[in-house]
Amino acid sequence: MSPNQIERFFATLQAANPLPASELEYTSVFELLAAVLLSAQATDVGVNKATRRLFPVANTPQKIIDLGLDGLETYIKTIGLYRSKARHLMQTCRILVQQHGGEVPRTRQELEQLPGVGRKTANVVLNVAFGEPTCAVDTHIFRVANRTGLAPGKTPLAVEQKLLERVPAKYLNHAHHWLILHGRYVCVARTPRCWQCAVADCCDYAPKTPAP
Repeated sequence: MSPNQIERFFATLQAANPLPASELEYTSVFELLAAVLLSAQATDVGVNKATRRLFPVANTPQKIIDLGLDGLETYIKTIGLYRSKARHLMQTCRILVQQHGGEVPRTRQELEQLPGVGRKTANVVLNVAFGEPTCAVDTHIFRVANRTGLAPGKTPLAVEQKLLERVPAKYLNHAHHWLILHGRYVCVARTPRCWQCAVADCCDYAPKTPAP
């Protein structure tokens, strides 16, 4: 994509959805952190189903600790890899209580020291909760960035760095969500819905798919 195409790409996505939001349900920074931690290799729909039961009962680090590991597992057992995620979330809650006064830290270094929190999760929290111009690269963003020619790269980190270089600053705060939603509903993995795509004319993907 050329700089002009990138500008049109994001201007079009912004016009269609000026204030994109995460499809994970949360009402606090901690709930967001917990939901994103639980969402690895799981759908937002599946995570929301579990957290609708969990958060009314335990929505702070101390309340999660008070549930105990077995109690936490009963609320999230419908999520894939729930045992390891429960363990990571419990360990994270203990660190938040013991080292951060029960609050979610605001730096990447501190976030990435939490069990189960990698670069992608840290980027989501920094961007969504704290308004940092970061771009978490999940499978959807990785695919869209490479397929369209927006920010090609062989690894998520390479794509993230290219996005930060190429996406105009005025779009960076919401770029993460625009790209995820575009990849989730239009530029899907097997057969991209090019015939429904509002930004197809900006895209380098040559074998555009026709309407079925």
